[in-house]
Formats: sequence, C-alpha cells, structure tokens
Amino acid sequence: MNQPASDNPSGTSELAMFEILRSTAADVGVARLGRLAFANGRVMETPNYLAVASRGTIPHLTPETTERHTNFDAAYMAVEDFLEKKEPPIMKMSAEKPRNLHNFTSFSADRAIILGPRRFPCVTSPNGNGAHHLSIFTSTGFRHMTIPEFARVIETTQPDVCIPPADLLHTSTTPVAKRQVRMVERTEEWIDEFFRLSDPRGRLKELGVSVFAPVLAVEYPIQWDYLRHLSEDLRDSLSGLAIYDVNLLPELTNYPPLLALPRLAFGPAKYPQDLLRQIALGVDICTVPFVNTMSDAGIALTFTFPAPKAQSVQPLGVDMWSFEHSISLQPLVEGCQCYTCTKHHRAFIQHLLNAKEMLGWNLLQIHNHWVLSEFFSGVRKALSEGVVKFEECARNFSAAYEPEFPVGSGDRPRARGYHFKSIAGQTKINEPSWQAFNAEDSTSATPDTATEPPVAPSA
Repeated sequence: MNQPASDNPSGTSELAMFEILRSTAADVGVARLGRLAFANGRVMETPNYLAVASRGTIPHLTPETTERHTNFDAAYMAVEDFLEKKEPPIMKMSAEKPRNLHNFTSFSADRAIILGPRRFPCVTSPNGNGAHHLSIFTSTGFRHMTIPEFARVIETTQPDVCIPPADLLHTSTTPVAKRQVRMVERTEEWIDEFFRLSDPRGRLKELGVSVFAPVLAVEYPIQWDYLRHLSEDLRDSLSGLAIYDVNLLPELTNYPPLLALPRLAFGPAKYPQDLLRQIALGVDICTVPFVNTMSDAGIALTFTFPAPKAQSVQPLGVDMWSFEHSISLQPLVEGCQCYTCTKHHRAFIQHLLNAKEMLGWNLLQIHNHWVLSEFFSGVRKALSEGVVKFEECARNFSAAYEPEFPVGSGDRPRARGYHFKSIAGQTKINEPSWQAFNAEDSTSATPDTATEPPVAPSA
C-alpha cells in the first residue's frame, strides 16, 4: 500500500499525515487530490467517503462480510451508540489496551474509525444542549453527556480520529443570530476543555488518536474569531476539520494554517450530485448516509463516474421490488465486479426481498457500497487528469442521470439492533401483516392496540 510522502511541508499535516497530491494548499473552493494516512497504517486516497455505522456496525453487514466484500477505508461511528447504560460495557475495557473500539465492535483492524459525539444524521433532541453538556440519544432515550465524559470515552475507545463536541442544530434549523453566537462560544469552550483534559500532542498522540475540529453551520461573520482560534492557538493540535456547512469552505482562505488540513464534510448529501458539489468545493472526505437508506428501501445503485453515454436520462438506481425483475437473470449492474453481481442475479434478489429474507438487504448493501467506492475511484481518476477534466465529467454526470433516486415500492427490513426511531412517537415503517378476524374491528385493531385473548380461569 502506498505511503504518503513527507517532503512537502506546505501540503502535509504533521499529525494526520495528509498530503495534497494535486492542487495547492492555497486553493479553496477547488477540487483536490490527496492521500490521508491513519495511525493504523491504512492509507485513504482522497476524495473518498466514510461508511456510516449505526450502533457499532455497518447496517445489514457482519464484520466478516464487511471485510471480505467491501473496500471502503473508514467508517463513522457515534459515541451515543455506546452509552446506553449508566456504566456502559465499553467503558469497562482497559484504556491501556490499544484500539478498544475496533475490538469492541469487531471492526476490521486495518480500517479506520472516525468517532464523533452524535450520529449522522442525528436524532433531534427535544431539549437541546446546555452550557456544560451535550444532549445525546442512546438506545434507552435522551441523556446528557459532559465534556469530561466524552474525553474519557475517547481515551478508552481510542478511535483513529475523534471529532470533539459542537453545539450544532438539534432543536431548530434556523436559529436566531443570538443563538448562533452562543453555539460558537460553547463550541470553543468545549474544545478548549477537551484539549485540557486530553492533550492532543501528548496523551492522544501516544494513543494514535487524531483530532478533527468542527466548523459550525453558522454564518461566517459569527464564527470568524472561532476559526482564528483554531488557526492560531490550536493548529498544532489539529489533524483535520469536520465541516458542517461546505458553503463556508471559501472563507478558509483567510486562515492559511488550516488550508493543508484534510476536510471531512457532514453537509447534507442526499444524491451523488451533492457529493460532486462538495468535492468541487474542496472536500476531501464525504459522509454518505444515503447508502444505508437506499439499501433499506430495496434500491440497487446504478450510477458510475464518469457517466456513460446514453440516448436518454438514466436512473440513479433500480427498485428491486419491481415485479419486472422476477425472472431476470441479469446482474444488478452489467459489468459490476461486486460479490452480489458476480454471484447472483436480479430474480434472486427480488425473491429474497419479497420473502423478507435479510440476505436480500445484505446483498444490496454489498453492491451499493461497491458502487460508491467505484464512483469515488472514478472521481480521483478524473482529478488526476486535472480539475478541468473533473468539472467536465461532473457536468456530464448531472446531465446523464436523474436528479433523485427512485422510491422503493416494497417494505423496509424488520427493525434490528442498528435501527432506531428518528423522532418521538414515530409510527411503524411497515404496515402490520395481520388484522383482527372480526371485520368490524379490522379498521381499528393493530398489533399495538389489539386486546390480549382472554385467559382461562385457573382450576
């Protein structure tokens, strides 16, 4: 595996070992080609993406399946996924043992884990954050997490990259200016406290944990001083930036020390066209939750980059619930080299979905991650030929494919450990598969409201 070069001081981050291969450190708002080396030895060619985990696992995939049939370099996990109890099991592991989070989740040791406070996308908190705590959503409900507690989790779990807590939008998507100012002030205070508790250039460096500082989704005039603080006071402790609003990237030209850092985007990316826009703005790593959503919906992704020449606009995916696939012996995508397409055909996938067999969603998830990995590989190849070539291919992609994914016409998979309700009082995703025998009660009876059968009196 290639190792990052170390002879470019202007384009290399000391802790994260990030190297800009094409473009310059001064370019902001321009796509760039790079290479990021994690402490575990894994090298990620950028632009690239993070697989989004839920409760310590990639949805629909076992750790063994993930290792054998996918090739993404890193996954994003959330601290709130592991704090379900007053004394969480993961906190009972010895901080002296390396890579506890990898061991606890059985995640492949040669792949990186990026650990943040909350899921992406996060579940809306009804109460919001406080001055000294972050509101998180565990499997047992909402609770508070303090900065010292977060620091203890990081030192115990030892992820490859950690993202300190930020006062993000959890109760309102359009906060007033006063609220935005408080968000920035809290985030700066929380990061300073985290750095005091977990010295990034001391204890965390010994553990091989890099720190990506959050850049908030608030207006630049409100957080310019916070960015100055990162640039002038904390730069030596930072290995990267976690960007929550990619529209702020052009403003980084005002902070030259931050330009060589890798940029991890948590902006909304519902479609591959959104990913191309993020890359065009200079994002190095994209977080892509729509892969899990599409697999849940029974959609097989079909897009490629660069886009193929076609007479008509092509769909971004195929609804595998459709009856037209019931006798099709074609792979999900012609020429795809993933395990699903080389071993199975559409009729088998459609049968598995209709039979509610979890293998159907397993195979779709394998395929969809493969498609996304090939998509980013195509992006990097285009960038290696120049930014102009990439921009031309991006325009052709938008013209060649539909702007949205198709809607899955079938049921979603049964809720498992990695599924969770995203809002309070959320209804069931799938309709009940049975109803009351009495026709008069059929409209009102559901599995949640049906009465229990009478119990015979004991003798």
